[in-house]
Amino acid sequence: MKTSPAKKLAKLHNRFEPLAPERVAEILRILERSYPSVRCALHHESAWQLLVATILSAQCTDVRVNLVTPALFKKYPTPASLAKLEPEALEPLVRTTGFFRNKAKNIVGAARKIMQQFDGAVPEQMDDLLSLPGVARKTANVVLGSWFGRGEGIVVDTHVHRISRRLELTRSDNPKHIELDLMRIIPQVKWIDFSHQIIHHGRALCVARGPKCAECPLESRCHAADKTWSTVEQHKGAKGKKG
Repeated sequence: MKTSPAKKLAKLHNRFEPLAPERVAEILRILERSYPSVRCALHHESAWQLLVATILSAQCTDVRVNLVTPALFKKYPTPASLAKLEPEALEPLVRTTGFFRNKAKNIVGAARKIMQQFDGAVPEQMDDLLSLPGVARKTANVVLGSWFGRGEGIVVDTHVHRISRRLELTRSDNPKHIELDLMRIIPQVKWIDFSHQIIHHGRALCVARGPKCAECPLESRCHAADKTWSTVEQHKGAKGKKG
């Protein structure tokens, strides 16, 4: 049986558009309503402490980092105190965060560069932050957004990576491309909050190994292939990782 022109037109009008401004705006409204005051989970009292904690958070949970940093910051509270060290002296304090030798080297290197080139203060410019050892865009965005309140990009950690793909806000599996895709569709004033909200959502409900879809406020807006419960059509291409 042939589909009538009227039904074809209706189907066209009802076509799912994942990046439609109305859909993106509704996702942002739900996130704001669900997580209105979430902030960076890494404990810190200065830009330097946040920088160090973020470097340590690579391939490590925030919970573990928060267990490590109190003793570290008590013993070495400033870039000046760390710049005098050799990385080997720092390794025992950061060992449990994984990749500790490289992290210790980067933290000491960042401290030395901050003392030598930035008068002992963590720089507030993206390019300057990116010049520090161990600092890529994710770390720079965390420091700029969470300490300086400057949304110059979007933090793409594992949660933002995975959930943005599940929500079909990006098709990329590359963090740099994911950030650019998100920056195109999310208003800049929301860049800082969006990453915090998605990260919190990923820990609370949209868990990688078993998303709690029946409890999720975004359930009706999500068509992910690996949903554990769904009231909407699921899309084969909507999943956290390619493959």
